[in-house]
Amino acid sequence: MSEPSTRRLMDDLRAVVSDAEALMAATANDASDRAKDARHKATESVEKARARLEQLESELKVRAKAAADDATGYVRDNPWQSLGVAAAIGVVLGVLLGRR
Repeated sequence: MSEPSTRRLMDDLRAVVSDAEALMAATANDASDRAKDARHKATESVEKARARLEQLESELKVRAKAAADDATGYVRDNPWQSLGVAAAIGVVLGVLLGRR
């Protein structure tokens, strides 16, 4: 999964958790047994989702750091090839942007 889509997914999960918490707060005055059970289940689900979200964030940070370290190592081991690739990418982007 790419970083932007992962970030978007994490933002969506945060929004769902926030909305669920707001819904639970809004129904806090409902004293029926069904409402209590629903709030209890929702609270458990929100806590699980929050824990999983925190775990995903930490895993993503570890993977991003590892990728950055790998890229740095490659550039240090192959400086001229890296410079050539960067120049080629710059030319291609220049041509594409110049067409606009």
